[in-house]
Amino acid sequence: MVREISSGGIVVRQAESGWEIAVIEPQSEPVSSSPRPKGKKQSQKVVLALPKGLVDPGEKPAETAVREVREETGLEATVATKLGDIRYVYTRTWGDQQRVFKIVSFYLLRFESGHIDDIPPEMRLEVKRALWMPLDQAIEKLAYRGEKEMAQRAAKYLAPSV
Repeated sequence: MVREISSGGIVVRQAESGWEIAVIEPQSEPVSSSPRPKGKKQSQKVVLALPKGLVDPGEKPAETAVREVREETGLEATVATKLGDIRYVYTRTWGDQQRVFKIVSFYLLRFESGHIDDIPPEMRLEVKRALWMPLDQAIEKLAYRGEKEMAQRAAKYLAPSV
């Protein structure tokens, strides 16, 4: 079985209403400059996810998390702590149709600078948009169970001690 190692980040910033995190809406269809065929409707379901990607050769997972956050959201951030790993198996829907064992390490990152959704045009092939969202809402709205769990871990880490 093929193995993939990825890394991602939960970028947080303090807002008046509490903690916010950066989430992305991945592209569900290829980006095209041509108009949509008449009668074809766009899917109404919005998929929200965390920025993540494959660890490049020679790169540490924490470095990947920072890079992927910058590429997919437009934000600069620094690592606060590792939140944990998600492990799962999927079947590639492209190319060789192989089963893949995937590990994704997630890091809690503190926002430093940048503007959300200010990403290079070539990233629009992967990311439809990036946005800030209240952490408690993100826990509910993230599409993937493992990512919801990582957002819950971030909330627990950020909760004031009593």
